[in-house]
Amino acid sequence: MTDAPALSRLPELIALAEEESSEKRRALLRELTEHFFGGSARTPAEDKLYDAVLVKLADDMETAVRAELSARFASAPDAPHNLIRRLANDEAAVAGAVLAASPVLTDEDLLGVVRRHGQDHLRAVSARPSVSEAVSDVIVERGDDETLGTLLRNDGARLSRKASEAAVERAKVNPALHEATVSRANLPADLLNDMYFVVEARLRARILEQNASMDPTLLESALAAGRARVATDDGALPADYTECSAYVEELRAAGQLTPQMLARFLRSGDKTGGRTSFLIALAQLADIDFHTARQIVERRELDALAVVCKAADLDRALFLTYAVVLLNDDGDAMAKAHSYARMYAELTREAALRTLRFWRMRRGAQAA
Repeated sequence: MTDAPALSRLPELIALAEEESSEKRRALLRELTEHFFGGSARTPAEDKLYDAVLVKLADDMETAVRAELSARFASAPDAPHNLIRRLANDEAAVAGAVLAASPVLTDEDLLGVVRRHGQDHLRAVSARPSVSEAVSDVIVERGDDETLGTLLRNDGARLSRKASEAAVERAKVNPALHEATVSRANLPADLLNDMYFVVEARLRARILEQNASMDPTLLESALAAGRARVATDDGALPADYTECSAYVEELRAAGQLTPQMLARFLRSGDKTGGRTSFLIALAQLADIDFHTARQIVERRELDALAVVCKAADLDRALFLTYAVVLLNDDGDAMAKAHSYARMYAELTREAALRTLRFWRMRRGAQAA
């Protein structure tokens, strides 16, 4: 029911909006705010008056007063729209509260803010309980990496496929974004696996865990999406590639291309073409492209090598042999190799096979 005494004071308060004294106008603004939150029912006409007068008063107040007004109205579901929109486009110290929380702001309002204002405004919007794809698209395009991190850590923010791809490309080259990207609940699985070769071991383990638990239908959908975007230009092949490839094929035809033969290739090194032959054979063994195999070996990505060997169902001792050879110039090679061997024992073949399916997309794209 309408609070008659309170409403009877409204015309008087509105009339006082013409008061020239800054101190009195500040007191009036606070009284009007208290009046608004007083619990009385209001008519649409009264809401319109509140909106107009509060905006007029706020325009003439200093930053601290406007920031107080923003904080007070930020979570009010019935806050005057024009006032909230005015505060959202104010300086960052004022706008932050309503941008982060106000349910009154529409997508159109938010798009206007993120297209025109700076990183503080974009970060505040990125932290909202819900951010639409349209708004997120602009934030990914205009936001710096700190802003992008805020958006990625917000599971209430929806990202389009295009925005997710752009975010992952940026995250690959910025370690500060690795955790937020890998931990993002709704990141497409093929993009999650794109992060594998750039993140630290604990995040790689998390990717493998997610692959192992993925619903088969979602896995197929993710693979289809990934195949549509995989790049095919990964750089030149080594000078001895053709010769080594022919030799590997001869061994395969003779039934001599065994995992043990791969170990011999690796031990023989670059001078005899052993390294290139090992990479070609490893790529064939795992059914991945040559460049992915080369990345694993040249960077000594032993956890990735473990994925390949586990998927091929190789004995742990053979994987340990590969690891020791790759680490042969490391003073602590054996201890490190044994550490990876423990990881190999814990890795399930199902997780390895699922992970390899994402890596194999590159090979398929090259053949297309």
